[in-house]
Amino acid sequence: MRISTMLFCAALVLGQGAAMAASDPVVMSFATVGDSRADPASAATAQDKVYLQNTRALSRILREIQAAKPKALFFNGDMIMGYTADQGAIARQYAYWRGMTAGLMENGTYVVPVTGNHEMQFKHTDAAGTTTKTARLENEELWRASMGDLILDTARWKAVTGIEASAFDAGNAPPVGGPDGNQTSQSQLTFSFDAGGSHFAVIDTDPVGNDGHGPAHWLAEDFRQARARGARRFFVFGHKPAYTYYFKDGVETDGMDIYPDNAKAFWQVMEEYGGAYFCGHQHIFNAQQPARADGGKAWQVMVGSGGSPFSAKDGDSRNPQDRSYAWALVKVHASGKVRIEVYGFDEHYGKTKRLRTIQF
Repeated sequence: MRISTMLFCAALVLGQGAAMAASDPVVMSFATVGDSRADPASAATAQDKVYLQNTRALSRILREIQAAKPKALFFNGDMIMGYTADQGAIARQYAYWRGMTAGLMENGTYVVPVTGNHEMQFKHTDAAGTTTKTARLENEELWRASMGDLILDTARWKAVTGIEASAFDAGNAPPVGGPDGNQTSQSQLTFSFDAGGSHFAVIDTDPVGNDGHGPAHWLAEDFRQARARGARRFFVFGHKPAYTYYFKDGVETDGMDIYPDNAKAFWQVMEEYGGAYFCGHQHIFNAQQPARADGGKAWQVMVGSGGSPFSAKDGDSRNPQDRSYAWALVKVHASGKVRIEVYGFDEHYGKTKRLRTIQF
């Protein structure tokens, strides 16, 4: 083939790509990741021993997200170590994490925080040596004090992203004493809104008195109302997965699937609306379709890989992605098509690579 012919073909392909992009533009984009808190016993630097953050991994992920210019970042919990009654220490950890993410807010990406067990729970060891982790009202109140200004400032969202956020109501949360079993107000812990033709729901998976549960009943009604408003795509962000990722034999079940009926009810909603659930808790990247064997199409995308110690210890898995720091970039097109691209780098901080592409 002559060089002139090759150049013509290349130009034709580029032209077709540009035409496709123009005919089906991206109307909403967002990034998502979670679990950046450090382990006090293995924090890498003196700084991280104080603030209990994996600064090196998170700062690199945030730089890469900023370069991609999504409209929002949903951070799926465990941004602090928590697990202490020292309110000063918790406030210091929140402040450090917020300082790290502040640059995104100044450059077109609104930061939406999501509760995790380290934010909501307190760890207690009794005289017999048994350790329990339970959510506390005090932690819910500290969350509102530390993150409430972001949940959700619709005027600031518009100023940062250039698009409207609508249908947000701080009172739209699972009711106390309702069918989801909540015992305390979930305002600013579980909430939802519309933007760019899509519906976004954020859930607390460790509410007081109901640890490890997703609000399936609330989500079903919330999605029903969103569809009636014209929402075409449905995205949910929580900390604990609906279904545990078993990257090796002997992995302990640690999601909503500890309570199988709850996981099933939650996932039925996701399937009915063809949604995607982004979560963390396990410090690993994994994408699965839990109901695929039965014809299901909904996705669970676990990106609990923002810097916390890897769930897969060295030698646990032959899949190198199981020990990668990773984050997801999601683009929603005018046609309703969704493209999820997961990027990551290995434990040695090598070159960032695209780990997975999902389209639906």
